Formats: sequence, structure tokens, C-alpha cells
Amino acid sequence: MDPYLLLILGLYILKEAFEYVVRYLNLRCMKKAGLAVPPEFEGKMDEGLMKRTRDYETEKTRFSFISSISGNVVTFFFIFGGLLNLYNSWIGSLNLSFIVSGWLFFLLLSYAGEIVSVPFSLYSTFRIENRYGFNTMTIHLWISDFVKSLLISTVMLSIVAPAGLWLIQSSPHHWWLWVWGFLLIFGIFVMYISPYVIEPLFNKFTPVSDESLRDRIIELTEKAGIHARKILRVDASKRSRHTNAYFTGIGKTKRIVLYDTLLEGMEQNEIISVLAHEIGHWKKRHLLKTMAVLEVFSLAALYLCYRLVQGDYLTRLFHISEATLFAKLVLLAFVGGILSIALTPLMNALSRRHEREADRTSYELTGDAQGMAGAFVKLSKENLSNLYPHPLYVAMYYSHPPILERIRYIREMAGGGQTGL
Repeated sequence: MDPYLLLILGLYILKEAFEYVVRYLNLRCMKKAGLAVPPEFEGKMDEGLMKRTRDYETEKTRFSFISSISGNVVTFFFIFGGLLNLYNSWIGSLNLSFIVSGWLFFLLLSYAGEIVSVPFSLYSTFRIENRYGFNTMTIHLWISDFVKSLLISTVMLSIVAPAGLWLIQSSPHHWWLWVWGFLLIFGIFVMYISPYVIEPLFNKFTPVSDESLRDRIIELTEKAGIHARKILRVDASKRSRHTNAYFTGIGKTKRIVLYDTLLEGMEQNEIISVLAHEIGHWKKRHLLKTMAVLEVFSLAALYLCYRLVQGDYLTRLFHISEATLFAKLVLLAFVGGILSIALTPLMNALSRRHEREADRTSYELTGDAQGMAGAFVKLSKENLSNLYPHPLYVAMYYSHPPILERIRYIREMAGGGQTGL
């Protein structure tokens, strides 16, 4: 084996091994803490619920090991075992045009990925989530969601791939810039239409019906100086009992969405605190800031791709018979996935910073540390969240600060005056 190819394989194995070690450390950290209920949760959780949380996290982690190893085996045979070469040659043998060949190449590849993921998704949903009382989805709904997602991804890919390939064909020396601009505009367009076109395909969205809660929401948004066009309730309970809230859309389509499970399981003060947190993201323009960072990285990545696909070194290194652009892009994506291990913790650190800023804004708007802490406790309990994650696991995978850290941060803002939940 070529020494450079051996180096890439070695880096890939090291990356995966590192991630397995981090997951193992997270499990060990949780088990080391045992069933001790932290002071912030005293009177709200008992050892039975702590054990259930530990078992849920353990089972999810063990299953992630199995699914990850299976994925790595498929990746190894595809990249290093000659399957990519066979697939690339077969596409070439069809004698289609450059754009059609590329569209078919990536479309069938995406279908293969979806098919491979099916048994893992089914087991996670109907075995693990069922066992812990979260899953409310029927097999009929699962199939419906799968088909809809597949159709949407087909439409998206059938727009992006031909357009991108046409730009590459039309501007061989500057396509990286044009493709970046197109993807930026298309991404904004999808964010704009998603609340009206895509999301309603899966869920029903209705205005919050509680009049007193609506009045408090209006008062909160006016205080924040934000004109929230819609505060909606989503019927998330038809799929899962997990609880959450989020904001979606951009410009005139932006809206805050509250899970029906959240509205039913929390008191008004807690709901207002969660809502104020989402408003905090708006006020601090976190979506815009995150997009700006991602677009800088995307532009740099596309330019690097442009430079690296000029020659045939990659395809020769991986023993690809026909040096097609499509095969080169797959290989670059594989190598980029290895290197992304350095980028992931940076992006998650930025996200955690945004979440802390949104928590601060929530407190500034409501002045209710107890309501915020109470909401976090209920979110943690209802989602069986790990209260004792390993710091390295947090750095690698957490987009939000650990729940205990968030509660303590809230109390610090309140001057330590509120100790009860």
C-alpha cells in the first residue's frame, strides 16, 4: 500500500478510535458519579430516575458504537476496498453527459446511504426509544416520514447537483466562487420557505391557544423589541415524548416553535423563560453569526477543493481507474471528514457561547431565575439527560452547556439569591 494512502487510513482509524475513547470516558464519568442526585435536583429527582437516565445514556452509547463500527466497515470497503472504483466506472460506462452523470452519481450514492441507515433508525426508534417510553411513532408514520424525507432530499439534490456541475463546467477556473454563492443563496431560500413548505409536511403547527399565555408572550416580545410574527405549538407528541423548543425561518417567515409536550409539562413562568431564551437568539443574531462563520469555512473549503481536483493525484492514490470529478469530490469529502475533527469542537464552543448569551438575555427579559432553572430541570428529567458528562465529551459534542452548568450560571446572574427550584 502506498505510504500516503496508509497515512490517510491511519489517520481515519485514529480519528474513529479517539471518538470511541471519548464516548467511553463519558460513560465512565457518568457511572463514576453513580446515582447521586445533584443539589440542583434535590426533591425533583430520585435514585430511580437517575438509574433510568444512566441506563438510557448507556444503551444509546453502546448502540452508537455498533452503528458507528458498521458505518466504518462500509466506508472502508467503499473507499479502500475498490467499491468506489467499481461504482465510478459503472457510472462512466453509461456514457451520459457530465451533468447527468454527476447527478446520477450523487443521487444513487445518497440513496445507498439512506438504505444502509434504515435498520439502525428502526432499532433506535422502536427498540431503545420505546423501552424508555419516548417513542409514540407508528411504523406507518415512520415509513411516511422516510418517504417524504427521501423525496425532499431527491428534489434538493436534483437542484443543487446539476446547478453546481453546470457552474463547474461553465467556469472551470472560478467555479469555486460561483458554487459558493449559489449554495449561499439556495440555503437562504430553503430557510425562508421551510416553515411554509417543508415543515408542515411532517407536523401540524397551530397558534398557542392559552389566552393568558398569549398575553404574556405578547408582553415579552414587546419588551424585547422584537415583532414575532408567530409563536406556534407543534404536535411533536405524535412522534416522541421528548421536549424542546426552537426557532425557524428567516426574515418575515421566522417563528418560535414550542413542542406540545413542553406546553403541557411546564408552568407558565417556565414556558416564558424558554421562550425568552429563543428570543435571546434573535436579539443576539446568533443565526447570522453562525452562518457567517460557516460561510467563511465553506468558501475556503471550496477553493481548496478547486485546487486539489486539478490533478489526478487523489484518484491515483486510491486506485480509481477513471479520474472523474465525482470520485475526486467523494475522496475529498472523506479526507475532509477526517480533518473536521479539529473544526467540530470549535463550532460547538461557539454554539455553547451563544446558548449562554441566550440564557443571559432570558434572565434580563424575565428576571426569573427560578422559572429558568425549573424549566431546565424539567427538560433534563423529561429527556433523561446525562447530568454528569465528561468535559472532553462536552467539548467535542455538546452544542449546549451541560444542564448543571446552565443552572449554576443562572443563579450567578441572580446573585445567588435563589436557591430553590
